[in-house]
Amino acid sequence: MRNPIIQHASIRAAEATDAEQIAAIYDPVVRDSVISFELEPPTPADMQRRMQAVANSGLPWLVCACDGAVLGYAYASRHRERLAYRWSVDVSVYVAESARKRGIGTSLYSALLAILSIQRFQNAYAGITLPNPASEALHGALGFVHIGTYPRVGFKLGEWRDVAWYGRTLGEHETPPLQPIPVSELIGSELWDSVLATAAERIRPSSSAEFVQEFDMK
Repeated sequence: MRNPIIQHASIRAAEATDAEQIAAIYDPVVRDSVISFELEPPTPADMQRRMQAVANSGLPWLVCACDGAVLGYAYASRHRERLAYRWSVDVSVYVAESARKRGIGTSLYSALLAILSIQRFQNAYAGITLPNPASEALHGALGFVHIGTYPRVGFKLGEWRDVAWYGRTLGEHETPPLQPIPVSELIGSELWDSVLATAAERIRPSSSAEFVQEFDMK
């Protein structure tokens, strides 16, 4: 697949109609890598149900889009089901292979973490299958610290895999904490739009000339 020409990319809330493109981004991650511990890629219908479950939990699911093409996505999910965990979330980000090295992952994560902080969540966690120096570097650059490793916790592609857990704080841990704000109360607000627009400024555009040069070099 040719690298897309990225101009005027934006970050917005995911929509149900994005499910097919989101599933297509995730498909090779499941099939060809150990980044995900799933063994069968979810269908677009499966992905749409997951997106709706995230929304029903009051959590954000964001996409980076350019000219109708979804280039990447990021979302938060509950860290654990027990009620006392409700101020903590797990976060994930995925970028289409053809759109990497443009700052899209950093932009999506920056927007996601800022929104979660506004929502009054206190902690964000991410699991990284090892080795993955690029993901470890991304999380480190965004303030995550290594808090532990599950050794040989999953078996995929013929080998046992370690998973490192990274975490960072999102709030001041006030006592007692205020209840999280559902993301539906923020979407479309001036604050929401400002956070997403600021994060999108991190995305590095590509030109048609650059695109041709990169393609010709392959």
